[in-house]
Amino acid sequence: MATVALLSNPTSTGNRAFLPRIREYCARHSDIFHYEVEAVEQIDDALASIARVRPRVLIINGGDGTVQAALTALHRGRQLGDNPPPIAVLPNGKTNLIAQDLGWRGDPVEALDRIVAMADGGVEPHVVRRELIALSEDGAPPVLGMFMGGAGLADAMLYCRNHLYPLGLPNGLSHVLATLASFFTVLTGMTARFLPQVPESIRVSLGGGRHEGRFSVLIVTTLEQMLVGTRADTSARGLKLMAVDRSALAVLRALFAGVTGRAGKQHFTGVHIDHGDRISIESDASDVILDGEIFHAARGRPITLSSTAPMPFLRLAA
Repeated sequence: MATVALLSNPTSTGNRAFLPRIREYCARHSDIFHYEVEAVEQIDDALASIARVRPRVLIINGGDGTVQAALTALHRGRQLGDNPPPIAVLPNGKTNLIAQDLGWRGDPVEALDRIVAMADGGVEPHVVRRELIALSEDGAPPVLGMFMGGAGLADAMLYCRNHLYPLGLPNGLSHVLATLASFFTVLTGMTARFLPQVPESIRVSLGGGRHEGRFSVLIVTTLEQMLVGTRADTSARGLKLMAVDRSALAVLRALFAGVTGRAGKQHFTGVHIDHGDRISIESDASDVILDGEIFHAARGRPITLSSTAPMPFLRLAA
């Protein structure tokens, strides 16, 4: 039985710099079972091999897309059974939303060392259970993740990916520039090839409620952190939704609500916060991004999101 199993994706952005150090660390610790995949299609086989060593903790070393692929494979194949070990996520990739929400920040090798120490000392005090988002479209098998961005947020993410990352700018600076460019389009209504595109109208249905319009931000998540200081209601089960109307005042109200801790506790015009077990998203033509993977919502072909049974994760701050 291995203390921990480490699943690494060498092609993730962060691993280009950190993987040699991670390999060196694993070479010094015989109780780490390290499996590297060259493509997401190999994750099923990797998890089957990991199941044989029965680790106390499964660590995923890659960006949010790698985490999403691993969670989807675990849910479909159940290689680690109905009671899998807690999952830890090394801070890696360009956004690290899942790792950050679980408290893992900074140097991946230092985080790996902390996880190994937790596994040696007993992980129970650090385990939290999180539901996942199961995204379905066109009858295809569901894909699992923890953070979905749509509307203007998805357009900003794609703008950052397609226009700013290729410039070789630091990730943080790219994110700031994408945010400023998106807010500029909201403030001025200007459109241009060098700016994020204007989002299409979207219809979001959940339970007995419905939100429809052009949104600067559309988020569905099971993470605690939603947007700039805005934390989801952890007492609410299921999927947490936040939609911000496409207007400068609505965006400013959302930021104010987030930094003051009033989001979800006080009503702000143009800021919609809701939750439910099942959410449908439909549009004439609009993209949504689930943990780095792009999906397309179209008229008559809605994207459906539903919550799953909770899975165990390892949280630094628990």
